[in-house]
Amino acid sequence: MIRTLLPLLWLGTAFGLGAQPFRLPTANRALLDPDGGAERYFVGTAGKPWTSGQFGCVRSGGSQLHEGLDIRPLQRDRRGEPLDDALCAAAGTVAYVNTRPGLSNYGNYVVVRHAIDGLEVFTLYAHLASVAQGVRAGTAVQAGQPLGRLGRTSNTRQRITPDRAHLHFEITSMVASRYAAWHRANLGDTRNDHANFNGRNLVGLDPATVFRAQAGAGTGFQLTRHLRETPELARVLIRKSTIDWVRRNPGAVEANPTAQRQGVAAWELALGFNGIPLRAIPRAASEIAGQTGTVRLLGVNPKTLEQFPCGKLVFKRGQVWTLTAKGQQHLELLAY
Repeated sequence: MIRTLLPLLWLGTAFGLGAQPFRLPTANRALLDPDGGAERYFVGTAGKPWTSGQFGCVRSGGSQLHEGLDIRPLQRDRRGEPLDDALCAAAGTVAYVNTRPGLSNYGNYVVVRHAIDGLEVFTLYAHLASVAQGVRAGTAVQAGQPLGRLGRTSNTRQRITPDRAHLHFEITSMVASRYAAWHRANLGDTRNDHANFNGRNLVGLDPATVFRAQAGAGTGFQLTRHLRETPELARVLIRKSTIDWVRRNPGAVEANPTAQRQGVAAWELALGFNGIPLRAIPRAASEIAGQTGTVRLLGVNPKTLEQFPCGKLVFKRGQVWTLTAKGQQHLELLAY
């Protein structure tokens, strides 16, 4: 019922503590240079230009998603290894630390949880040479605090060479807070070394657009508004009165007077090309009459799919849009 939603919305105000702008996660500020400093900011993949270090469909001819930014260091030692620190992008709490690089293509990495504009947001700092002393799960951290030293740790077959050492940085959302249980129930014996911080459970925004939008808006920047302005790939319906992601992100909820009066029977979610929820609209039973199934695809924006083909959540069968196996699994996880 919507009566249970109202306290969540109130909590979202306290939870968000107002606008909390991000800061750049290293000393490299070339991204915001007015004359354009992208070539001095991004590190490309081996043999590829700097553009492959950006967020989005920038790899394998546009068919492969890169989930964050690969940021170039400014200082190196005599061996060519980075001396730069990875800096916490906003105040928060350390949520996860991996110091066993062989278990992840991210190598050593740190994840920090933030409460911003009624949204639960995570930032991720990967390929670290080392993690700063005292940085461990549950530790409160401040914006600008060093989290570790930039490096090139990874478990990938093609190692990161010293000239390509970088910080991989993400601004991301957790799909399900019970992912580890979902993984056990649905993926059988498939390994999950990182519990809820499995990459399948994290969907992100383009940090570069966030930083640039924030630089333009100044103190007027709102992450919720930025989400609303992010291109939608699809609208989906989840026939449940409560959804874990909505509970954790009340700032994304849009008012619906009908559901306010009648009670919430389902949630309509707007998704970005990679599946990140951008907004959530409560729906009353009278508004979803005739809709069947727990999860349902309501519509697709072909222009977003054309611009971002690497999400691979939907496809067109004849004249009908439908979910891919990946898209179906993503919605089931959102509904879990």
